[in-house]
Amino acid sequence: MKKLAIACLPVLLAGCSTYQQFIERMHTDTLVYQCDEKTLTVKRNNPREQVSFVQDDKLLTLQQGLSASGVRYTDGIYVFWSKGDSATVYKRDTMVLNNCQLIPER
Repeated sequence: MKKLAIACLPVLLAGCSTYQQFIERMHTDTLVYQCDEKTLTVKRNNPREQVSFVQDDKLLTLQQGLSASGVRYTDGIYVFWSKGDSATVYKRDTMVLNNCQLIPER
């Protein structure tokens, strides 16, 4: 009986991992913005309080930070700031994506 339990343990743990990934996907929103420069696709994970997007050919993951107004995410170099249906992206205090407007889901 012990051998059977030990043999089943990896399968059970793999199932937990798959379940956790499923839950993560359920709590991740995909937001698409049309900016002056390009279209920006942002993945927002509410439980982890982070956003991910590609900028300068790199996948960035930014953590939510303090903001007087709207929601601000940063990694110390990049900042994604959104308020309502608009957003802006900064790199070291220089605006790199401006006038980003959320494209409504169809």
